[in-house]
Amino acid sequence: MTEHDPEATRPEHRPHHAMHRKRPARRATAGPTSLGEPLVINPAQDAADAHEPPADPPSSAWRTLARMGRPRATKANLFAALLAVLLGFGITTQIQQTDAGGLEDLRQDELVALLDSVNSQAARLEQEADRLTTTRDELKNSTGDAAALQAAKERLEMLGVLNGTLPATGPGIIITIQDNEKGVQAANLLDTVEELRDAGAEAIQINDQRVIVSTWFGGSSDTGLTVSGHTIRAPYTILAIGDPHTMSTAMAIPGGVVESLRSMGAAATVTSSQQVKVTALQPAQTPQYAQPEPSATAKESS
Repeated sequence: MTEHDPEATRPEHRPHHAMHRKRPARRATAGPTSLGEPLVINPAQDAADAHEPPADPPSSAWRTLARMGRPRATKANLFAALLAVLLGFGITTQIQQTDAGGLEDLRQDELVALLDSVNSQAARLEQEADRLTTTRDELKNSTGDAAALQAAKERLEMLGVLNGTLPATGPGIIITIQDNEKGVQAANLLDTVEELRDAGAEAIQINDQRVIVSTWFGGSSDTGLTVSGHTIRAPYTILAIGDPHTMSTAMAIPGGVVESLRSMGAAATVTSSQQVKVTALQPAQTPQYAQPEPSATAKESS
């Protein structure tokens, strides 16, 4: 076995002069230089690298290039910025004009949304129209009902005047009969009432008795004349509502009521008036045999 010499494997010491070189390369072998040699790294080299001064600043060429890369407020730059602003304003205006324009530039989803909005608005308008139509029909029906009620009320009042259940007022004549000789008979009163009705009298009253369709006359001048069983005494005052001229003419015709009364010794005068009041009333009577025709009742109600 041969003796190993330590000096044979010691690497050769090479002094480093860091101050006399700019950037020494770190010496390290990537692998053994020969078979069996170990990897050697110089610690002194690492220490020298740690205390090495910074590299020289860039040259003037690099400084010039850096200054050229900096932005400058030149006329060209300002003009370019102005063009950019104008271009942005033009794009914004075009967008606004497009929004205010027709539907040809809208996308499909925008058109669908617009159609849904229009359909919803149309549905709301249709509902409002239906509501207004219903309200109008209700008002028309209520107005029709009110008119029907008013017509029924007027007809009832007219029937009340004709039947003697309501008082009446209006133009007419006043006939006054003085029977000093007691020559007036029940037939004379009946003739007078019939002549007045033929002349269009709508309401008639003799003294305090209302004359209606069922009124009858009786008695005598000696015991007293009767109207539907009620005794009346002279002078007899007959109130008749209707056309004053027609009724007064009917009373004065030759051979008529006035002439007949005068022939019996009675004094009869006829006075026209625009305000004749018939206040005597008759109780309402229920017909015993007559009944209204159903078809006529239905026709009147319609």
